[in-house]
Amino acid sequence: MDQALALVHVMGTSGEGANMAPSQQIDPGWHTLILHTGWYADWCERSFGYYLHHQPNAKVRTRGLMVDVVGRLRAAGFEVDERLWGTAADCNPPACCGDGDGC
Repeated sequence: MDQALALVHVMGTSGEGANMAPSQQIDPGWHTLILHTGWYADWCERSFGYYLHHQPNAKVRTRGLMVDVVGRLRAAGFEVDERLWGTAADCNPPACCGDGDGC
């Protein structure tokens, strides 16, 4: 969950969310955040000034992208759990989370 929070925070504060994606292991954490709709909406508004939508696109999950996302998380001061990002970077099949375009 901490990795999902870090990802969403970096996506929201950088304004570069469209260029980032969660690993297959991190995506369920983001889903959990979104299910707490009131808290998530308030947190997004307080933290970023807007609601950060989840717009899945499994086709963009590449090893290079996951390495870039991990670099961005570290640059923002977050600790990264390589096990949750490394495995996904090795293999991200087109079926990511079962919802949305490209999944």
